[in-house]
Amino acid sequence: MKEIFYKWNQISLVKRIFGGIIVGILLALVVPEGAKWVSIFGSLFVGALKAVAPVLVLFLVIDAISKHRSGTQTNIKSIIGLYAISTFLAGFVAVLASFIFPVNLSLVSGAEDLSPPSGILEVLQTLLFNIVDNPINALMNANYIGILAWAVVLGIALKNANDTTKTLITNVSDAIATVVKWVISLAPIGIMGLVFDAFVTNGLSALMEYGKILGLLLGCMFFIALIVNPLIVYFYIRQNPYPLVFRCLRESGLTAFFTRSSAANIPVNMNLCEKLGLNKDTYSISIPLGGTVNMAGAAVTISVLTLAAVHTLGIQVDFATALILSVLSAISAAGASGVAGGSLLLVPLASSLFGIPNDVAMQVVAVGFIIGVLQDSCETALNSSSDVLFTATAEYAKKRKEKKNVTVKSA
Repeated sequence: MKEIFYKWNQISLVKRIFGGIIVGILLALVVPEGAKWVSIFGSLFVGALKAVAPVLVLFLVIDAISKHRSGTQTNIKSIIGLYAISTFLAGFVAVLASFIFPVNLSLVSGAEDLSPPSGILEVLQTLLFNIVDNPINALMNANYIGILAWAVVLGIALKNANDTTKTLITNVSDAIATVVKWVISLAPIGIMGLVFDAFVTNGLSALMEYGKILGLLLGCMFFIALIVNPLIVYFYIRQNPYPLVFRCLRESGLTAFFTRSSAANIPVNMNLCEKLGLNKDTYSISIPLGGTVNMAGAAVTISVLTLAAVHTLGIQVDFATALILSVLSAISAAGASGVAGGSLLLVPLASSLFGIPNDVAMQVVAVGFIIGVLQDSCETALNSSSDVLFTATAEYAKKRKEKKNVTVKSA
């Protein structure tokens, strides 16, 4: 048994995950009723990741900041700049694509009981109040802005602590990181359960009616992931960006696609950053921060669905006004984590820019929920994988400026 387990672990995690996907699909197609118990593995896997992620972020950031020496540079400013550029360009691409390929919707009801934010100030206010959240409450609700704020404050306060205290924090941080690796090693079984549940519960027939809007959304997201982001990376590192892009998509995006949770993917991303040999002081902050503000996929969703409502109602919009939408969608997307329902519930906010009534906008939100099985999966994969992509890009760019050799490993 030990030998089988050893050989199983010798296979790369990505190959094992693909194996889990295939088994999950086969079970869903062959024995959908008899294998319903398989879906529990998916729920347990996502639950375990979500449980360990807040504690990991808290101790990792405290450890990094408490040991940080004055004068030691990190790349946080560059990474935040990359997050902002990518999110704005995502909104711009979505606006441009919506003008080139206008889509009309068959509006449905079913989202009227939801409460979207009334304005951009409410979104930003929610984000600010999350910063000063009670630390216990922040941990319980996976409020990563609040967790980061407390971790930074505690890290600074512990800078002058004795070495024994710092060693204890480091040991706890390392122990939690080890637990994360154990959980991630179960990804093939967890993803098998998630794939089975997705196929049995949703199927693909329900998506066919909304093929055009789904195609536009996914087309924009793929364009961002495979064209825009690589161009940004190339501009910074002056090397072929695709080995890094594909590795991030493969080892981060694939998991995020099936968990559909940026929070659950934080441990996966940190593990990938470690494998890429990135600076722990940087990625321990940039990854959880990216899970909150790096929202290119959300910017695409907000822009595309809003302009679909515009086209459906026959509202004439000039490109300059639509360009304002790309800025609004980027700002809104950065605050999406502070809004229950994420990017979809920010559609009414963006729709108000064009005078679209709230009851119509909420029908568009309902369409979004129908196609959410793929839209949300691709959105999360794009958002989460680019957290690692831009963290690595900033570090490689710094090395290039220092005339150091940079090798981007594809595996």
